Amino acid sequence: METFKNCLLLVLIFSGFQLKAQTAEEATTKNVEAKNYVFVASSANPLNATDINNVMSRMPGYTGGGNINLAGSNYSLTVTSDSLVSYLPYYGRSYTPKIGDPNDSGIKFKSKDFTYKSTQNKKGGWLILINPKDVKDNYNLTLSITKSGRATLSVVSNSQQSISFEGNITEPELKKKK
Repeated sequence: METFKNCLLLVLIFSGFQLKAQTAEEATTKNVEAKNYVFVASSANPLNATDINNVMSRMPGYTGGGNINLAGSNYSLTVTSDSLVSYLPYYGRSYTPKIGDPNDSGIKFKSKDFTYKSTQNKKGGWLILINPKDVKDNYNLTLSITKSGRATLSVVSNSQQSISFEGNITEPELKKKK
């Protein structure tokens, strides 16, 4: 009888994991199809990893490998049907200096005028091409999303070396009304 209870308990636990996985996939599908999601960056992968390693190796806690950990940093790309908000860091070589605000570094912009093309692949994920038209720099964003919500964002610019980010797709937080 004790063995039966243990088996039943295991079945319930594993079925709970399966339900959670299905809801994560369903949530990702719903958000991507509605153009209402946030890409939260967990790591950055600069194109010129050798130069980055030379600089970053002098900083405490850097482990090397060209992959920069961004966990807990709130770097994100927010996509809605009518706007695009990017708050991402940049590591690499810039061909054109940013003049003006010294805090104006990284890939930070807000756009209301952008092209958005989404295609679903055979495995159920998405490939999304985004080109903002009303920002100072010319950015081409390519977002590859899996069914489970893992994503890779590649950013190509005329004024900077390419960079890619790894992360997850989440639902946007609802803004509290005052």
